[in-house]
Amino acid sequence: MADVDPAEKLKELASTLASVEAVLDLDAKNTEIAELREQSADPDLWNDQARAQAVTRRLSDLESTVNKVTSIGQRLEDLGVLYELAEGEDDADTRAEADRELEALRADIGELEVRTLLNGPYDEREALVTVNAQAGGVDAADWAQMLQRMYLRWAEKHGYSTEIYETSYAEEAGIKSTTFAVKAPYAYGTLRGEHGTHRLVRISPFDNQNRRQTSFAGIDVVPVVEQSDHIDIDDGDLRIDVYRSSGPGGQGVNTTDSAVRITHLPTGIVVSCQNERSQLQNKATAMGMLQAKLLERKRQEERAELDDLRGEGTSSWGTQIRNYVLHPYQSVKDTRTGMETGNTAGVLEGDIDAFIDAEIRWMRSNERASGD
Repeated sequence: MADVDPAEKLKELASTLASVEAVLDLDAKNTEIAELREQSADPDLWNDQARAQAVTRRLSDLESTVNKVTSIGQRLEDLGVLYELAEGEDDADTRAEADRELEALRADIGELEVRTLLNGPYDEREALVTVNAQAGGVDAADWAQMLQRMYLRWAEKHGYSTEIYETSYAEEAGIKSTTFAVKAPYAYGTLRGEHGTHRLVRISPFDNQNRRQTSFAGIDVVPVVEQSDHIDIDDGDLRIDVYRSSGPGGQGVNTTDSAVRITHLPTGIVVSCQNERSQLQNKATAMGMLQAKLLERKRQEERAELDDLRGEGTSSWGTQIRNYVLHPYQSVKDTRTGMETGNTAGVLEGDIDAFIDAEIRWMRSNERASGD
């Protein structure tokens, strides 16, 4: 970095930030913030809990976005001063500090730039993520649990709240399936490209002959439903089972039949919730999960109809999307974007932002090409 004129780098970042600001339309956001603040000051707002929560959530998200852009703009100005100080005093330590801040700003502006691409109809929603073990026996169950941890660690690194609704443990090791929510604005838009099959190649820790094993797990990502979503569900189409929650190895989490499993008979969609002590709470949460999955199914069907009308056939990201190889070499590679890294340990610890950013750009490019 020392042999590159920092003024040129700062000019480049300032230009990118200006483009981001134009897309985000900060004037419009500030106008909406003022309106929402006025609404939130109305003492009658909380008579309608759902509307109040929607107003405060939207206000918080807008304020966060505007504050982040403003903060980055100020940091760019301060960085210019820091470089001038380092140059004027010929201070290597100050120059190194400025170089580190330059790279941090590049990453933060890049993250904002990706955010401008999240403009789908449900992108700003929270996300409901389901992980299912597929082919590969006990290794697949273990792999499903590794993926669950990867996403939870990713959310933790970003300060996003998560809630695990249901986990079905496998008999020997790992999990058969799990469903959890990522409770953050734009979580769905950010994670929807993770939908598909993830393939793991490694020396199986469950094989006493130390043979290489390939196993698969499926990721399903859907947006959390809101009151404005209209999904008709006929009670006659549901089979509701209650059972006792269990932990690894069949250990009981509690002693009452509070866990709820709902099967939507026409589609075969099954959802479960066992994180609450109350059967009624688990049922309400499971119904929300079912609505979310039916909403996503409806969206996919509508997209397929449009694709058919265009003569494009159906398109889906529900295929093998990423390979994780731990033996005989170390590599994680996305089959769609070509994004690749040898830092497999970091990826499995939740360092997946580079993959997510690449797939967001890839999806938006495909959607623009198809006219969406």
